Amino acid sequence: MTPLEVLQSWKDEARDIRRTIHQHPELGFEEQHTQETVVQLLQSYGVDSIDTSFAKTGVIATIQGDHAGKTIGLRADIDALPIQEDNTFFHKSTLVGKMHACGHDGHTTMLLMAAKYLATHRNFHGKVVLFFQPAEEGRGGAEAMVVKEKVLERYPVDAIYAMHNWPTLAAGKFAIKSGSIMASSDRFFIRITGKSGHAAQPHNTQDPLLVATHIYQGIQGLVARTIEPTESLVVAITQMHCGETTNAIAGYADMAGTIRTHNEAIRADILQKLQVLVPHMAEAFGMTATIRFGEISHPVTVNTPIEAERAIAVATKLVGVENVVLDISEQMTSEDFAFFLEKVPGCYLFIGNGTQENQSIGLHNSHYDFNDDITPLGASFLVETVLSYAK
Repeated sequence: MTPLEVLQSWKDEARDIRRTIHQHPELGFEEQHTQETVVQLLQSYGVDSIDTSFAKTGVIATIQGDHAGKTIGLRADIDALPIQEDNTFFHKSTLVGKMHACGHDGHTTMLLMAAKYLATHRNFHGKVVLFFQPAEEGRGGAEAMVVKEKVLERYPVDAIYAMHNWPTLAAGKFAIKSGSIMASSDRFFIRITGKSGHAAQPHNTQDPLLVATHIYQGIQGLVARTIEPTESLVVAITQMHCGETTNAIAGYADMAGTIRTHNEAIRADILQKLQVLVPHMAEAFGMTATIRFGEISHPVTVNTPIEAERAIAVATKLVGVENVVLDISEQMTSEDFAFFLEKVPGCYLFIGNGTQENQSIGLHNSHYDFNDDITPLGASFLVETVLSYAK
């Protein structure tokens, strides 16, 4: 039997695992139940080692093949989102305000099924390191593992792979590209300090909201008039807070937003420009303004050419050339798997999750659910990628 045929025979088991995880969603660094579930299953599969010492709730496991060879890393994210689920099926979230709205429950299950196959058969060269990573959703899980705790020094790999389900891509398809595939992500926070007073006497105040509007427009001008138009760059102001009543001008205003780009030089340039624009715009109106950047940020996710070509070959073997999309555009969403790819070669790809019923329900939607039918295919991709290193 091929790996796909074996994994298809485990489809019901995989579905039950995935739906159990879906019922118990946990936010970043809080995934104790998920960690326990993963550890118990890995123990039952007979993996060689299990390490729970990274990133609070992470799990690292190893499986040795029957032949000498390279060490390949496979990574899945395990955390959920702070979203109230609006689905009504029996396996919906049991926790208020928490939901697997991005399919990490499916990613975890695909890696678990791949682990079961590899630990059972061991018909591969080298060693596999499984990274079950917490806190992908903006809480810094990969940075904690890779940068702060140096997981790749204790568990070095020659290459690493990860995938994300994609609802707008039909089930049975993959989308893969070399080079940049997911944008960087930075958060910024601005505090403008003015002078409060009666709204009927604005000349006796210093209105921070006035400065906020100029900063907002100035940022759009920076993007439109100082950055090459063909470059991908988004600077979005997503929050603005000022005042508590209608008859008073507030003493301060707060703004916040995000920056996304696929060019690290552009990223550094816009960060520097913002640090100039914000305080000087306030100074022009006799006020002060400060800008700080969030602790959690992600670099650009960049696939290396050789590993991308290998992923394309594996996907083509599984689903045929007509079902491997190669012209996928760079996404402006971000992914902290980028921290792994900064250290070792690898590939991050998309697996189709869409059906006629759910293609309009995107990621981070309160009605989202992972498509259990794709689990054997996703797990097979991970297994076949490991097997491909025998060649």
